[in-house]
Amino acid sequence: MATVRILREADVRAALPMSACIDAVEAAFVAYSGGEAELPAVIHLDVPEARGEIHVKAGHIRGAPAYAVKVASGFYAADPPAIDGLVLVFDAATGAPVAFLLDGGYVTDTRTGAAGGVAARRLAPEHVAVVAVIGTGIQARRQVEALRCVRDVTEVRVWGRDADRAAAAASDVGGTAAPTVEAAVDAADVVITCTASTEPLVRAEWIAPGTHITAVGSDGLGKHELDPELLRQADVLAVDSLDQCRRLGELQHALDVAERAVEIGTICAGRVPGRTSSTQLTVCDLTGVGVQDVAAANAVLANAGDAGELLSV
Repeated sequence: MATVRILREADVRAALPMSACIDAVEAAFVAYSGGEAELPAVIHLDVPEARGEIHVKAGHIRGAPAYAVKVASGFYAADPPAIDGLVLVFDAATGAPVAFLLDGGYVTDTRTGAAGGVAARRLAPEHVAVVAVIGTGIQARRQVEALRCVRDVTEVRVWGRDADRAAAAASDVGGTAAPTVEAAVDAADVVITCTASTEPLVRAEWIAPGTHITAVGSDGLGKHELDPELLRQADVLAVDSLDQCRRLGELQHALDVAERAVEIGTICAGRVPGRTSSTQLTVCDLTGVGVQDVAAANAVLANAGDAGELLSV
């Protein structure tokens, strides 16, 4: 008989602050790009009648005490969209279940935001006056939270198709709602895209030299937020996973420059340079990889102490 710890959303939140998750995710990216991670293919399941998307991701970082399997869902016909999730954590030495994280999607939201924090730490300008956020969902909040962990931010502008949601998101991040995408990104130092768009929203001619762009929304076939010319013009084009971004990310729409793309883990490890001047255009295409969930789950267990309930199984 095994004993499994049940950690609910409040427990997970307490054990996984954004700053700690950024550090954990950065180490995971280094392990992944260094060949020290085991990752199966992502399972995608759609529930079209409810605009539901379910992603199943799993992974193991060699040497970590636990491996993880995560089920994350978003049902976008609901108002507001219903986001949920569950992380199953297993002992990497025996395969025995160790913990169930009934986190309500918090791990996914936080590790996705943390990946943006890693990208900004390595690629954003040192001085960030203006941030443009394209999107109004949970990632609009989490990405700004993560950015503020690694850079001082003066002004945040938020654009969304729904003016009320844009105003709510802007209020939550201490910013203002922009009337158009072009107005949001005008003279922005950092641009963050986090929508479910299937057509480009950010045009290359709107982006000034020296800008950093973190693209989060494209994580499936046909999803598309950036003008492909932005990837072609980028001085540094980073991705979380070369293979996955070719299939699912912004890179699927600019395969002609795929050979120039570098994994963010190689930048974090110092094997290839990141930003080297204030005038470079940098782009990071993030599709989400299972090592982020493994890193977050291990961080939760390391920080949770005696929190949660014990269940004999």
